[in-house]
Amino acid sequence: MRKSAAALLVAFVIVVGSSCANDASSAESKADTATTAPVAETAPAEVADAGPEWRKVATTPNCECSDGSEFHFWVHRGTSERVVFYLEGGGACFSAQTCGPETPSFTRDLQDDDGDSPASTGIFDLTKDTNPFKDDSIVFVPYCTGDLHLGNATHDYGGGVVIEHNGATNGGTALTATAALFPDAAEIVVAGSSAGSAPTPVYAGLAQDLFPDAKVTAIADASGAYPGTEAITLAVSAFWGTNAALPPWPETAGDPQVAWSLPGLYVQATKHAPKVTFAKIDTAYDETQQSFVNLAGFPGDDLLTMIDGNTKQATDGGAKIHTWVGPGELHTILGRPELYTTEVEDNSLLEWITALVDGDDVPAVHCTGDCGKPA
Repeated sequence: MRKSAAALLVAFVIVVGSSCANDASSAESKADTATTAPVAETAPAEVADAGPEWRKVATTPNCECSDGSEFHFWVHRGTSERVVFYLEGGGACFSAQTCGPETPSFTRDLQDDDGDSPASTGIFDLTKDTNPFKDDSIVFVPYCTGDLHLGNATHDYGGGVVIEHNGATNGGTALTATAALFPDAAEIVVAGSSAGSAPTPVYAGLAQDLFPDAKVTAIADASGAYPGTEAITLAVSAFWGTNAALPPWPETAGDPQVAWSLPGLYVQATKHAPKVTFAKIDTAYDETQQSFVNLAGFPGDDLLTMIDGNTKQATDGGAKIHTWVGPGELHTILGRPELYTTEVEDNSLLEWITALVDGDDVPAVHCTGDCGKPA
């Protein structure tokens, strides 16, 4: 059974490496240059027998950052039977202005990712007794492609700005390696923050393919307001080549591109992998989400209304999503110390997440009143 599941993800990665991204004249399919990502049959040698320390894993040439520089991911081997597959955030780009070399909109490369570990606070504080993930193995996928880990295109934005939107290949390669490194994992938690949280439904569905007997939970931290309109869905497909990176799930075969909007990812993943537990964590007036919503052309819209509306769109489509919406403007929580102190009306976020991954029922938590709306 595992071989057939692995074959499905390998097919996904082959599609990423060999399909035409789109027919826009400014975007070049990666079919001409990409090679097939590695099959999840053997674990990377440098981490196969790793201890509890973090190990940086070099990848094959088909993995790259937005500027064509090298990509890597991180692995920490824990002692439990649970694996956390974490997708890093870090903005997005979709124009010459937002993708340019001086932009603060996204991380272009991994040249600064040269420490002993990728992170050390929030869920990555492995010394904290109350951390529900302290004993788990973790695969940390850095982000340097500006495409929410979903892209598969080389796009020329003009003015000398050419971006390798290669997120789907990078993430898919890390996921195949996860299956090889931890073939007997009983639980998989697919988590991400900011830009890394948006694709968690798709990666959770793919994780369920690779680990058919495991309990899979997806936790999306801080992307609930990002618009999923038809115009935006088609635009990012043209820029990032997301259509060429869609998983070959039989339940979604023939669905139009607009069905794969950001809220729609929950619907599509639910069709294919209904056993996955989905959860979203947001802050009502997240200042970073607000800035990207403004860039996307929705400056006058109420952020909390957008968060709630996206959830409704997904649940109306058949997805079941556990939601936590807190007050204020803080952006992301999983990687922050505030994870251990955040509460909404006596509901502890840490206890909520712990119960969620343990498979217990959790309430829908939502701030009340003005939810900390800025003046």
